[in-house]
Amino acid sequence: MEKRGAEAVVELFPDRVIKTRVPKSYRIPELDERLRSERTRAEAKIISEARRAGIPTPIVYDVRQYALVMEFVDGRPMKEVITPELSRAVGVLVGRLHKAGLIHGDLTTSNMILRGDVIYMIDFGLSFWDGTLEARGVDVHVYYQTLISSHEDHEALMDAFAEGYRAAFPEAADDVLRRVKEIEYRGRYKTETP
Repeated sequence: MEKRGAEAVVELFPDRVIKTRVPKSYRIPELDERLRSERTRAEAKIISEARRAGIPTPIVYDVRQYALVMEFVDGRPMKEVITPELSRAVGVLVGRLHKAGLIHGDLTTSNMILRGDVIYMIDFGLSFWDGTLEARGVDVHVYYQTLISSHEDHEALMDAFAEGYRAAFPEAADDVLRRVKEIEYRGRYKTETP
C-alpha cells in the first residue's frame, strides 16, 4: 500500500515502511536534492534521539539518500482509540520529547499508533531541535487543536494530557501550558479582527 503526503511517499509493507521524499519541481534541482537529503538524515537522527529520550518510535533500519526504511508499527491510530488515560500517556511522551530539546512539529493523534499498551510516535518529517517556550507551546497547541477538532470529550483529553506533561517535565510544563493559552489567544484575536 502507498500513501502520498506533501513531502513524501510512504510505502507500507508487512515488515517495514519506506518513506521517500519526493522531488519538488518548483525548486532548483541541486537545492531540491540537498534539502531532501538533509531532511532525510535529520529525520533519522531525531527519531533516534527521541528513542533515547524514552519515546517509542519505529526503528530506523536504513537511511538512504532520500528515503528512510523503518519498522512497520502495526496498531491502531490514536485518533480512533484515544481516552483520557491515553492522552495522559501522550502528555508524558511529549514532556520527555520536549525535555530532550525536540519538537515533533506535527503533533496530532494521526501521528501516534497504539500497539498493545505502547504508544508510538511516527512521522518526524517536520521535527526539529528547539528548547524554546514558543516552539514547545506551538507543538502542544497543535495537539490541542487536533483534540478540539476531532474529539467530543476534548476538554477531558486536554486536562489529562496536561497532567502527564507536568509529570514528565515539571520544571517547564506550567510555563509551556501558559504559552499554549497565549498562542490560542493570539490565533483567536487574529481571526476576529478585520
